[in-house]
Amino acid sequence: MRWQTLELATSRRVQVLDVTAAVDELCRRSDVRDGLLVVCCEHTTAALCLNEAEPRLLADLEAWLERLVPRGAGYAHDRVDDNADAHLRALLLGHSVVLPVEGGRLRLGAWQRILFVELDGPRARRLRVGV
Repeated sequence: MRWQTLELATSRRVQVLDVTAAVDELCRRSDVRDGLLVVCCEHTTAALCLNEAEPRLLADLEAWLERLVPRGAGYAHDRVDDNADAHLRALLLGHSVVLPVEGGRLRLGAWQRILFVELDGPRARRLRVGV
């Protein structure tokens, strides 16, 4: 497997970025015609998921995360870094996605997009992409 790095910059504390096109470009540059692509987030306060990138759904995602894991709810870790909510939200969403590659291209469903979810920004972030 050949690994490549995708660098991102976020501008808000909680932000969803559609990274599908950038990941697909890295896939097309590889010499793999058929196989698997793995995208891994190197951070404990950010996440990856596969879903539709419709703006209202993304707003719903942010609201859902706030309801499930509200910021400043008295978490012990907040006494260290004041970002326990970001760590807990990342645990819910996960840190990687695995996708099929056919004919040198990602195989996604009609509405599927690879979403990077910033949970403690703004920050510079890195994803590792292996094909």
